[in-house]
Amino acid sequence: MTDFPRPGVKPARPHFSSGPCAKPPGWGPEHLALGSLGRSHRSKLGKSRLTYAIDLTRQILRVPDTHRIGIVPGSDTGAFEMAMWTMLGARPVTMAAWESFGEGWVTDALKQLKLEPTVVKAPYGALPDLAAIDPSHDVCFTWNGTTSGVRVPNGDWIADDRAGLTFADATSGAFAQDLPWPKLDVATFSWQKALGGEGGHGVLILGPRAVERLESYVPDRPLPKVFRLTSKGKLIEGIFKGETINTPSMLAVEDYIWTLEWARGVGGLSGMIARADANAAALDEFVQRTPWLDHLASDPASRSNTSVCLKFADAAVAGMDDEAQNALVKKMTALLEGEDAAYDVGGYRDAPPGLRIWCGATVEAADIEALGPWLEWAWHSARGQ
Repeated sequence: MTDFPRPGVKPARPHFSSGPCAKPPGWGPEHLALGSLGRSHRSKLGKSRLTYAIDLTRQILRVPDTHRIGIVPGSDTGAFEMAMWTMLGARPVTMAAWESFGEGWVTDALKQLKLEPTVVKAPYGALPDLAAIDPSHDVCFTWNGTTSGVRVPNGDWIADDRAGLTFADATSGAFAQDLPWPKLDVATFSWQKALGGEGGHGVLILGPRAVERLESYVPDRPLPKVFRLTSKGKLIEGIFKGETINTPSMLAVEDYIWTLEWARGVGGLSGMIARADANAAALDEFVQRTPWLDHLASDPASRSNTSVCLKFADAAVAGMDDEAQNALVKKMTALLEGEDAAYDVGGYRDAPPGLRIWCGATVEAADIEALGPWLEWAWHSARGQ
C-alpha cells in the first residue's frame, strides 16, 4: 500500500448513505415520544400522532390545503406504484427516465400495467428535453435522480393548463428542494431519505386533479388492498386524516415526528434547503480541486444538492474499463469503512463507476469538509495496493 498520509481528522458522523440517510444531529432514541407504542394506530392517541405527522409534513413542505397528504405502506416505491396502478391508463402517458428508479417506473408501465407509453430517456448525468413532453399526456418522472445526481431544476416545463397529470417521485428531493405544488398532481417520497427516518413507509400527496381522476376512472386491472384509494367511487378521505391503509410502525412515526420538529427548529424548508446547499457546496469545493474526480451531473443547474454522484475523471482512469473501476470503488469504500471515515459511499450498482455522497440537511458541512482528505487518502491507497 502507498504511504500517502492518513488524515488526522475524521468526520464526527461518517454516515453518508443515500438511503437510509444520516439521522439529524442530536438524534437519539431517548428523545422520541413513546406513549403511542403498544397502542392501536386507530386509537385516539395513535390517530392523533399520525394526524400530527401529516400536519407537520404540510407545514414544513409548504403543501397547500388543496393537496391531500397520506401515509402509506411500502416506502416511496409503494406510494408511487399506488399512484401508477390506480390512475394510469385513462389517457396517453409519457415516462421520463434518466436513472435507475425512473427506469423502474418505465418497466412497471410496460410490463406490469401493459400500457404503451412514450418513453423519454437520457443517460446518467443528463436530463431529457422535458419541455418537449406532450402536456396532454400523463407524465411520470423522478424529481431528483437518487442514483444519477441529476434533479429537475424547476417546474417551468409543466403547463398550467395541462390536460394530463404529473406524477413526481420526489424522494431525495422533498425537504431539500422547493417543490412547485401547483405543478404536481401526484408527489411521493419516503422519510428515510432527506430526513433520515426509518424505512417502510411512504408519503402520497394528491392534488385536486388527481382526486378527480381517482373518482372518475376505474382501471381495468385488479388492485391489491393496499393500493385502493377509493370506495364506491369516492376518495377514502380517512387515509389523508391519519387512518392508514394498513398498520404502521408507530415507532417509525414517532421518529418521523421528532425529525420534522427538528426540521422546523432549523428554519423549516428554507433552513433545510440552505443546509443541503451548504453541504453540496463543500463537496463541490473538494471536487473542483481534485484532478481525479468529477461530477456525474455535468450541468450545475440540474445537479442534485442531496444525492451527489461523482465519477472518476477520464484522465485518471485512462485504460481502465468499468469492471476495473468498480473494483477500485470497492477498495476505496472498504478502506474508508475500515477507518470509520465514511460509510456507504459507493455509487449505485447500475450507475457509472464512482462515488455517491449524501449531502442532505441531516449531514453537517463540517463532516463533508473532513471527508475530502479521506477520499484523497482512499484513492491513493487503493491505487497503490
